[in-house]
Amino acid sequence: MSTNAMSKNAFFIGVICSFAYLSVYIARNVLSAVSPQMISDGIFSENIIGSLSSVFFFAYAIGQLINGLIGDVIKSKYMITIGLLLAGITSFILPIFTESTITTILLYGLLGFALSMIYGPMTKAIAENTEPYHAIKCNLALNFAAYFGAPIAGLLALAFLWDTAFKSSGIMLCFMAVLCFVIFSYFEAKKIIVYKRSDDSQKDKRNSFKTSLNILFKRSIVKYTFVSILTGIIRTSVLFWLPTYLMQYLNFSEKNSTSIFTVTSLFISLGSFAAAYIYKLFRNNTDKTLIFSFLLAAILFLGAFIIKQEVVNILLLILAIVASNCASTMIWSFYCPSLADTGLVSSATGYLDFISYMAAAISSKLFANAVGDIGWGGLILVWFALMIIGVIISIPYKKRCDV
Repeated sequence: MSTNAMSKNAFFIGVICSFAYLSVYIARNVLSAVSPQMISDGIFSENIIGSLSSVFFFAYAIGQLINGLIGDVIKSKYMITIGLLLAGITSFILPIFTESTITTILLYGLLGFALSMIYGPMTKAIAENTEPYHAIKCNLALNFAAYFGAPIAGLLALAFLWDTAFKSSGIMLCFMAVLCFVIFSYFEAKKIIVYKRSDDSQKDKRNSFKTSLNILFKRSIVKYTFVSILTGIIRTSVLFWLPTYLMQYLNFSEKNSTSIFTVTSLFISLGSFAAAYIYKLFRNNTDKTLIFSFLLAAILFLGAFIIKQEVVNILLLILAIVASNCASTMIWSFYCPSLADTGLVSSATGYLDFISYMAAAISSKLFANAVGDIGWGGLILVWFALMIIGVIISIPYKKRCDV
């Protein structure tokens, strides 16, 4: 296949995957965006919303682990389509059951599990059907789509009532489910997407459980596990609570909090490109990129704790999230695609996402309960401490090949 043909195919794979992943992150961020409205209207308290977010993250985390493993066996087309369709139906009907807290929590957990069916199989399809250079670009696009979902969710919250925002997201997910099934089927027919599966002839090389673990250990899976935990807390739970932080800590109105969240999350979406620039600046050295990103995030969080002037505080906090997201991008856009030769892309991606969201689930609930005890200022210091831990973890203690 010619270079132009490979570039063209990678572009089309990247486009459909990015739009599908964008719909996932719009759905994920709707609750965060409408939470000030729901709290003000007395639909749910901060504690209930914290429970919803924690259940979602737990379900999403467990789903990533399970579906990541399944994604190395079942075609990505089926995993992605079923996940999007189930999530769309769940998001659409969720507002009907808000009078029952237990039912709402169960449905929101189901939404999390359904959305967890997307990323691992999608990363596998990209890594195994594009050249490494193109795979990195495609995964950067996925990261951008993920962060760009928050401002679109914010726009939904500004344009509609909270229940219509959920329903609109549901319709979008169902539409993307149909579109993905059709386009992936076409790509398969044209051999643009070909699924690589483990078979008996390769078993002695890499596919026994013990061999798979050895491969991942050699590829620094332990280090990236801790990076995934720390960045998962910041990129997921901290961003989730941002609108409430703006309303309660900085005393903005409900509408202004949602508007600021929309604008700031749009800025945060550019973090993937910042990560690519920093990575290039450090000559493709992941260790130096991680250390710089975590250290910068720590300094900025500390600044947000010290300076309480609204505009400066918001700017520092947003830049801190962006810096942390640069570290996160090293996992999803550089590390996971580098595992294409192992046949474990979906499994490793699912595992790291599982770890990330388990940390987010636990921290989101802890943050909701901790606000009353240590206040938002205290939480900022907690985020600062987490970034310092990230710096320590990222320091290379022995010479190794870079990703």
